[in-house]
Amino acid sequence: MNRAEALQEARAAIPLREARLLLCHVLCASHAELEAHAEAKVSPHDTASFRDRVVRRAAGEPLAYLTGHREFYGLDFQVTPAVLIPREETELLVDVARETPARRILDLGTGSGCLAIAVAKYLPQAEVTAVDASVAALEVARENAARHGVAVRFLQGDWFAPLAGERFKLILANPPYVAEGDTHLSQGDVRFEPRSALAAGPDGLDDIRRIVAAASAHLEPGGELWFEHGYDQAQAVEALLAGAGFVGIGHLRDLAGIMRVTGGVKP
Repeated sequence: MNRAEALQEARAAIPLREARLLLCHVLCASHAELEAHAEAKVSPHDTASFRDRVVRRAAGEPLAYLTGHREFYGLDFQVTPAVLIPREETELLVDVARETPARRILDLGTGSGCLAIAVAKYLPQAEVTAVDASVAALEVARENAARHGVAVRFLQGDWFAPLAGERFKLILANPPYVAEGDTHLSQGDVRFEPRSALAAGPDGLDDIRRIVAAASAHLEPGGELWFEHGYDQAQAVEALLAGAGFVGIGHLRDLAGIMRVTGGVKP
């Protein structure tokens, strides 16, 4: 079949926009090339690969895993099922770093490395360290750092475990923050994402509690700690920060006007 026929066949299962993205990926072609050469034949191998991805997408598998890529803060990142898919709200943490220039910056739970790498790209003077418990995730993150030509120190371990005695001016984190029983865990893209990067105890705050409790020992005086969190967790995170002695606590809203990032200052 030709390209136009392949897209027409796929439309019965998935939206045309998604079908175009998948066919462009399989053919290593741009949208413009796809449109300009709609009558070009698709090889049997590429047809089979495209049909496989259409079936998987129709079953709910995320586009980012099917194409292996996702854009974040204007940069293209490789993603695999070993990492959380980068999301727009996490870009707020890059904004924090750019508005609070710091020499030593730590990214906890780096996953694909998108946050640490974007920070390193836009703040080349900073020394950026990124930690993740998953060896597979760190492999993806290292490849992404190499692709973007940035120097990020990646360490494997549980939150602050590989950072004994180290202090930073800015700590950023996009930890798991979904409650274990939340129905969203069985819906949409998150069904296919690593559960360890999503869920954190009965109220979703287990990992945030651990990070807040240990953060002061790894912050310079006047250093800042900022989290991404759930749509309804801003007040709870503020209370945790205040209880740990943080001051100047503030919030940032996403494009929908929801408070999705909260941070504070170590006195």
